[in-house]
Amino acid sequence: MVAGSAFARTRPLMARHDVVPHLVKWWKKVKPEEGQVVRQLSPYEQQVLVPWLKTFPKRTYEKSSDSMGYIIVTAVIVLGTATWADAADAAIDREHRY
Repeated sequence: MVAGSAFARTRPLMARHDVVPHLVKWWKKVKPEEGQVVRQLSPYEQQVLVPWLKTFPKRTYEKSSDSMGYIIVTAVIVLGTATWADAADAAIDREHRY
């Protein structure tokens, strides 16, 4: 009798065969959907980067075409200033050599 009453409480839990027995408490209020089709894609089938790689050159050109002039002018000014400063520093170092 003891064995029969111990397993008597697990019989209703075993009626829910779509859920692992130790998770039945979490899933007891969720009703299984009848006839609903659920599809999932494997991460290997999704091809996340392929559409981005196809449109990358065009989008890069469109986004950078309006600001590329400012970037080039700024780079020329910065590199020119750095080159001029290095040359001036080297000239000062050579001036006081002897």
